[in-house]
Amino acid sequence: MTVLRQGVPGDPELRQPDDAVLQNAVRKAALRFVPLLTIAYLFNYLDRTSLGVAALTMNQQLGLTPSQFGLAAGIFFLGYSTCEIPSNLLLYRVGARRWIARIMISWGVVSAATAFVVGPHSFYALRLLLGITEAGFFPGVTFFLAAWFPAQYRTRMLAWFLVGIPLSSLIGTPVCTQLLRMEGIWGLAGWQWMFLLVSLPCVPLGLLTLGLLSDRPQVASWLTMEERDALDGVLASEVRERPHSTFWAALMDPRVLICTAIQFGFTLGSYGIGIWLPLMLREYHLSNAAIGWIAAIPYLFATVGMILWARYVDEKGRRIANLAITCLLGGIGLLLPIISNSLVSAVIGFSLALIGVTAARAIFWTIPTRFLTGVAAAGGLAFINSIATTGGFFGPSMMGYLKDFSGSYVVGLLAVAAIMLAATLASLSLKLFITRE
Repeated sequence: MTVLRQGVPGDPELRQPDDAVLQNAVRKAALRFVPLLTIAYLFNYLDRTSLGVAALTMNQQLGLTPSQFGLAAGIFFLGYSTCEIPSNLLLYRVGARRWIARIMISWGVVSAATAFVVGPHSFYALRLLLGITEAGFFPGVTFFLAAWFPAQYRTRMLAWFLVGIPLSSLIGTPVCTQLLRMEGIWGLAGWQWMFLLVSLPCVPLGLLTLGLLSDRPQVASWLTMEERDALDGVLASEVRERPHSTFWAALMDPRVLICTAIQFGFTLGSYGIGIWLPLMLREYHLSNAAIGWIAAIPYLFATVGMILWARYVDEKGRRIANLAITCLLGGIGLLLPIISNSLVSAVIGFSLALIGVTAARAIFWTIPTRFLTGVAAAGGLAFINSIATTGGFFGPSMMGYLKDFSGSYVVGLLAVAAIMLAATLASLSLKLFITRE
């Protein structure tokens, strides 16, 4: 979208300077916000995915069964989902800058406390509390980015933010496996050190967020007046093109309900794979160190794949069609470890599946922000995320239960693949309600 000077209707010679001002504003905002939020999201996901690495030694030391571990991994999402909507409505009232910083500081403290669990019940309690403290972070950042970046930049900005997810495993899994080697230092187990060292940095990151974020362009002193006006003008014109809606009307919108089902599917797939990946790789008789490095390979491909796919979608459009393809790829990838027993096939399959589910996230979150505005956006995005992220409960829990029931991971992988196929069909059904992308 091009910003035109008032009174000059479309003169191409006068269009470029204003467009350059807009691009400068977007570039400044991207450099100020996106790296910080990406690092924050890396630690946010590291709090969750490091659990799979901790299980390599923690489960035996605490006497946890697969079912108990799966329940603890999933119970996080009960607190998270319950508090998601009230958290995001509070964010809308007090401002994204303060609320996102509060979330980061509190989750860092609670996650660090996981180092001192002594059995399944204390483990359940702290995981539930961690979900409550983290609630609202992701939809809050999505709302924040939509308030700052015009539509033609939004998929790329979301993708760079979401790259924190695969990076948390690409970097975090090898690092966390090395932290397990701190066994016995100062009387703490390796997994205890791991929880402390991946959690406490979130506190200073939260304080940094409080200082660097600005709730909207007009209060950003680091932009020139011309840049603030150019960015504000484009964003305001996009809001005017969309119908205004209330929070309750957004919850009844069939597009919101379909989006909720889609996110449930790929979230279940993401956590079903991510939490259990180190333990599934152990089936190939690998050492803990080898598991850490091999588990990083699928996330390397997922990181690159998500960035390239997001750029393609920003340039070519067709978000709904590409969303359906990503979900389909996620389901197909999970079939390869079942078809072949080789480690190479498993790594290829998990790589394809994670490319699918991570790219799905980047594409997906640009769709609801195209028809939700204001308080409907804050509440609607939170509603989608709160209901859909229960997939993070059902994915790990289902994998643990089916592992106990069948003695292998095959049935669990088949179940996750089937749910990814259902998410593909739900994505295609969006075309019935959104005819113009």
